[in-house]
Amino acid sequence: MGVPQFSDHQPPTGTAAPAPTPRSVPARRRPRQGKIAQRVVPHDLLPDTLRDELIELGDLFRAYQRREQPDLALLADLQERKARAFTAWAGVTGDDDLREEARRAEQAAATIRRQHQQRTGGVTDGDGPAVTRLLTVPTQWEHARSVLTHVAGHAPLPGPEARLLALMLTLRTAHTGTGNLVGQDVNGLGLSDPRDLVEKLTGCGWLSLPGTVDDLLASRPESPTPITVPSLVPPEDGTGPFTFGRKMRPKLSGWAQRVVTDKKLRKSKAPAGPRLLALTLATRTDASGRLGPGGQGIALDTLAAQVPADPDGLQGLIDRLTAADWLTGAALTDTHLTGRLTERVLPLTCPLL
Repeated sequence: MGVPQFSDHQPPTGTAAPAPTPRSVPARRRPRQGKIAQRVVPHDLLPDTLRDELIELGDLFRAYQRREQPDLALLADLQERKARAFTAWAGVTGDDDLREEARRAEQAAATIRRQHQQRTGGVTDGDGPAVTRLLTVPTQWEHARSVLTHVAGHAPLPGPEARLLALMLTLRTAHTGTGNLVGQDVNGLGLSDPRDLVEKLTGCGWLSLPGTVDDLLASRPESPTPITVPSLVPPEDGTGPFTFGRKMRPKLSGWAQRVVTDKKLRKSKAPAGPRLLALTLATRTDASGRLGPGGQGIALDTLAAQVPADPDGLQGLIDRLTAADWLTGAALTDTHLTGRLTERVLPLTCPLL
């Protein structure tokens, strides 16, 4: 039998070891070339970290364009990275066009960031923290505006007191036409004569109660009074004046309750007019609290449709809100109300987009 051979044995003496196979030297590869913003990233651009960043950003922007759903926070981050990278690229090459592209990317990042903050309910003031709103998304803000608009066009009785009470009852009964109420819900609205106003609403058929008005005003949370607003009871086809569902209604009602029972409005014993104006202004600001679209003010005809008051009466309501630390810098002209809601009430706002 032959001697077994093992891989760790040396070859027999006198036998030449096989010569090692020479390794081929790989050809030097040219750096990967990429594109960003319709520009080719030069393969010899230095430093390498800048070239790699530009190529990666180009890939990320193209990947973003293939997304099914937008992500504004991600897009703002990409634009900020692009601004920094193009600024560095311009510094290396001295190309003013690249510097201009960096400036546009920086502006785009700021705009997209504001849009994201508005859509998610957050807004930053300089370096301060984002505002967390009670109603957090634009669809909720639009639903709140839709209720105010509906009540303004279907008010059962004239005057700010009837308008405010009808608004709060609409929010309690929206979607089904029925809901529960306790005495404090009515007594806490700053009405001059709650009993008389509720009787007028039941007398004209707008509101239906199972018992007396006194029973309603005396009811407590452990035994609320069921109420019905017949005009809000859906017809057989299920359609109604509002598009939001059951889960949305209590959120909107809770938001309105927070506004009209604001601590400083209560302490100042504000009547119905200022509370109704507070609700209206909360739905007519930009993300930073400035009144009107783009902070340009609210047209008086828009205010008049929501808050029944003549110009002199409106000035009095504005003064009450200013004293209650709701409004600052208010100026009333022949056509517009300008100003800003104070920082403390920004969480209650529903920004215009």
